[in-house]
Amino acid sequence: MNRKRGVGRSVTLVAVLGLAGAVTGVSVVAAEQSGEPVAQVQWGACPEDVPNDPPQLQCATVPVPLNYSDPDGTQIEITISRLASTNPEKRRGVLMLNPGGPGGTGLDQPTFLAAQGIPASVLDSYDLIGMDTRGVGHSTPVNCGFTAEQEYQANVPPYAVDEAAVAERAGVVKGVAEQCAANDHNGQLRHLTTANMARDLDRIRAALGEEKTNFLGYSYGSGLGAAYASMFPERSDRIVLDSNIGDTHLNEEGIRRYARGMEETFPDFAKWAAERNESYGLGSTPEEVRDTYFTIAEKLDETPAEGLDGGTFRFINFASLYNEKSYGQAAQTWQSLLNSTGTAPKGAQPAATSTPSPNDNALTVFLAVTCNDVEWPEDVQSYQRAVAEDREKYPLFGAATANIIPCAYWQEPLEPPVAINDEGPANILVVQNQRDPVTPLSGGESINEKLGERSRLVSVDGSGHGAYVLGKNPCALNTTTNYLVDGTMPERDVTCEAAPASG
Repeated sequence: MNRKRGVGRSVTLVAVLGLAGAVTGVSVVAAEQSGEPVAQVQWGACPEDVPNDPPQLQCATVPVPLNYSDPDGTQIEITISRLASTNPEKRRGVLMLNPGGPGGTGLDQPTFLAAQGIPASVLDSYDLIGMDTRGVGHSTPVNCGFTAEQEYQANVPPYAVDEAAVAERAGVVKGVAEQCAANDHNGQLRHLTTANMARDLDRIRAALGEEKTNFLGYSYGSGLGAAYASMFPERSDRIVLDSNIGDTHLNEEGIRRYARGMEETFPDFAKWAAERNESYGLGSTPEEVRDTYFTIAEKLDETPAEGLDGGTFRFINFASLYNEKSYGQAAQTWQSLLNSTGTAPKGAQPAATSTPSPNDNALTVFLAVTCNDVEWPEDVQSYQRAVAEDREKYPLFGAATANIIPCAYWQEPLEPPVAINDEGPANILVVQNQRDPVTPLSGGESINEKLGERSRLVSVDGSGHGAYVLGKNPCALNTTTNYLVDGTMPERDVTCEAAPASG
């Protein structure tokens, strides 16, 4: 029953290197099947490719069932990291972290957030626990065998200029689904789901000897946190969901929502560029900057230049809206394209090589989790209709995010997606920028509504992906820190005013 009243990082691909398996000499005995907390983790050195200079992190592995319906069957290993509290008097437990994805490596997330300025009071209160979720990086990694040369390069589909482009893409993604199935030699891909990742979190909690766990998740991590709090409400303590996907899983609607996010966030870039027109020459008003975007994109649709076609140009600009620090580089790219006289042949064939993609693992995990969580439509015409609709509704990027992806040809899910549970402790803080290119405000409002009286929404008048610590709004920082450290949950939803310009 719903009783709501009133109201890293990025998900773009991150290359993961050195997927060589578990950490030598670092192990843990499985937690008791009873679920009672048993502290048995043995901490040691982290893998060499995990940023850790000077050394602050410790790492360990936790065995979990590949298939939770067969808990005594095949076990896989989850590699976790710890940035330990150095203040025993103030330590209150563990704070598990997830940077998003699905497919993002998170072993360095504790030190990353520390470097970004997470308050010392939070570092005193918790051991920060990072991890590579199942299938990622050092946690029994999976790979579809993607190469740098093939046509599948990103988890966001390319912009479809017409119905024929959707039909052509359908052939590409059908081949991708078949490729992933052919490379799934041990049947692991089917068991990469948000539900299983939430079950893994609970195994980690037990192995760490904690009766409850706290959680901070960004982007897709918001869905994982919502799933954990729904599946294990009495074992969840203080939960923060930042930059929300709107549910416990991504589906067609969720990915199409990226286009809405770009429409809502692009005006911030357009205003920024217009104020700097004398330097970049992209337009003296936000409206002129928007017109320039379409001029460049449509020109590149016809004749690629500077190594970019129209679809890639649109994707780069979508990604540039994640953080205002990217605006200058984006404007520089636009300026170069406007002044470019060089061209590249459209549809140029790649060299006949098979260089492994550095994003193979990240691409694979994103697909496996996204496709396994919920069944996707297979009818190509339904995607053609969606592309046509979103091209009109969200002209900046809608014809990309509504395009067909490999999930249309994936095997059927083994179980339904995790249902939101609004019966449980009121312990979930939903933090959300009002202008976010990939997880727009509507996602935060949606999950807050679904959680009923269990949650409060902190709506931030800000732009970009990631509000707590990653953003610059003092109200968002203070409200979230007060909750994590003191347990102070707002009595009602909060709207944070825009932060003063920092100059």
